[in-house]
Amino acid sequence: QVQLVESGGGLVQAGGSLRLSCAASRRTFSNDAVGWFRQAPGKEREFVAAIRWNDVNTNAANSVKGRFTISRDNAKNTVYLQMNSLKPDDTAVYYCAADPFGRGSPTEKDYDVWGQGTQVTVSS
Repeated sequence: QVQLVESGGGLVQAGGSLRLSCAASRRTFSNDAVGWFRQAPGKEREFVAAIRWNDVNTNAANSVKGRFTISRDNAKNTVYLQMNSLKPDDTAVYYCAADPFGRGSPTEKDYDVWGQGTQVTVSS
């Protein structure tokens, strides 16, 4: 069973940037799609972005398009989420998840393995 570990979260001022990493262990996930989701306090978890195995097909929520970029380095078994022009509304716990069928969809149920999450806090 693959394990996913997120890192890179923290506190940043509005307009700043952070890069989140999602590292896989115990199994290569180079054929999986990987998605990022986030959950703000009192809100349901929502889709942020996803990338398929070939690093060409990506998908992102409208709220982050043009600001967030998802990428992957299969040699390092790691997926990244570069977040620029951060806003206070981006404050949430960010989770990465793996889809062994490689769909890269925005649907949570398509992902079978989840990381523990990393906190991102954007101050105004």
